[in-house]
Amino acid sequence: MSQVSQSDTILSEKPENTPESIKYGERIIEEGQLITFPNPRPGRRYDVQITLPEFTCKCPFSGYPDFATFYINYCPDEKVVELKALKLYANSFRDRYISHEEVVNVILDDFIAACDPLFVKIRADFNPRGNVHMVVEVEHEKP
Repeated sequence: MSQVSQSDTILSEKPENTPESIKYGERIIEEGQLITFPNPRPGRRYDVQITLPEFTCKCPFSGYPDFATFYINYCPDEKVVELKALKLYANSFRDRYISHEEVVNVILDDFIAACDPLFVKIRADFNPRGNVHMVVEVEHEKP
């Protein structure tokens, strides 16, 4: 016969949904802001390729989770996106009810607003669900 200690009870209790009970990582993810820094090589054209293989959001109709790999290819102008901020920003979608088409366009709009790149292309390859596979691509080029 095993005894349950007080520490076991504390670990098994569900946290309340109060600002004090939210973990620091969850708080940072909730804020979900893209952060930039000055391009170290302004005036030089170069491509930055980023893969986010663990993207999640929720289907606005069923509430089921959707999983995707995002591919971001961009040519910076004056600013570069900070990668940790991008990761946390992507994680901020995990509990949002949003369609595949809309989430890719929202991310493109936010990316342009944050760093105003010369060129950006975002490709989202969603995992098949219900025998349906979907890929959404959007791009933007400065005039």
